[in-house]
Amino acid sequence: MPSTSPAGTFPAHTPAASQIFTTVLTHGPLTRQEAARRAGLSPAAVTKAVRPLIEAGFLVEDAGAEVRPAVGRPANPVRVDGGRALFAGLKATGDELIGVLTDLCCRIRVARRVPLPGRTPPEVLPVVADLVRELLTEAEGFGVRVLGLGIAVAGDVDRTTGTVRRSPFLDWRDVPLAGLAEEATGLPVTVDNDVRALTVAEQWFGDGVGLADFAVVTVGAGIGCGLVVHGRVVSGAHGVAGEIGHVPVVPDGPPCHCGDRGCLEAVASDAAITARVREVTGVPVADAADALALARQGNAGARAVYARAGEAIGRGIATVANLLGPERVIISGEGLAAYDLFAGQIRDAFTAAAFGSAARCEIRTRPLPFEEWARGAAATAIQSFVGR
Repeated sequence: MPSTSPAGTFPAHTPAASQIFTTVLTHGPLTRQEAARRAGLSPAAVTKAVRPLIEAGFLVEDAGAEVRPAVGRPANPVRVDGGRALFAGLKATGDELIGVLTDLCCRIRVARRVPLPGRTPPEVLPVVADLVRELLTEAEGFGVRVLGLGIAVAGDVDRTTGTVRRSPFLDWRDVPLAGLAEEATGLPVTVDNDVRALTVAEQWFGDGVGLADFAVVTVGAGIGCGLVVHGRVVSGAHGVAGEIGHVPVVPDGPPCHCGDRGCLEAVASDAAITARVREVTGVPVADAADALALARQGNAGARAVYARAGEAIGRGIATVANLLGPERVIISGEGLAAYDLFAGQIRDAFTAAAFGSAARCEIRTRPLPFEEWARGAAATAIQSFVGR
């Protein structure tokens, strides 16, 4: 499918230009002096980096919003023109494709959901192409180009090559998704693990802005963890850093699909909770929503299952805090629908298992719909476009 919005290029691919643009994008509006301080660059380097970005319309100087620095003449702050470009983001689940169109500041302008007829690449790629075509049509109304597409998939994803090595929910192995999607849509494509994509969005546009070290823990169909260490999202040598879903938290606990026992995912994922509620209560709950409803009705057995899940999540978060010492852990995911049932257990188990100063880590919850995961995919496309 030829793109109606041909890909543009970032006007200055020098490290300084990318660094200054990212600094203004995540912290702006900023004066040149403040941008230089935050980026650790000289004023001359900032001036040189800013000029082509303003000329290309990616940065705008707010002449009417003067800020007087401590010394010298008034300085005009610069900010990113969010409407200068658009980006598409897709989140693939086992059953549907969620798509968003965002501006350059990753604000969602359009959101769509479409069911998947099947899970094989030949069944999924036409849906990707159709949904992107719909988003490109919507983009025409904004009068600016779509400059990139991000796709977020659960599982083991090699962002460098755009290959989905393994995705359990789609049952994919070694699928060169970036190349296939580029051919289908005509856009530059970035493919990443869905939790890492969500972490990028939190780092650049959310609760992680300004933090050098933090983590995002997601609970729901699986248990995931995105890590930011010294200001960079960490994937590790083999791309699976942060895989806390398979950290054992319950000795001799229930079997996990990975082959081990007592993994966090085997205790606290939606499927694990649902199965355990059926076992404990004898009530044939069909899914996580039914299990949650039963617990909210006051069923003691169901509530005990959620309490155990909360304890396991708290121990898993403490493991992250003990190993990496993040300033903040952000808990998200569809599993937060049950947060009121296990919030106390998460806090208590974290406090008990966190060692020393690691217990000072702030725990923050951020319930997010799947559209926000698609926004995370768009954030990776913005990141790739800027060259960061």
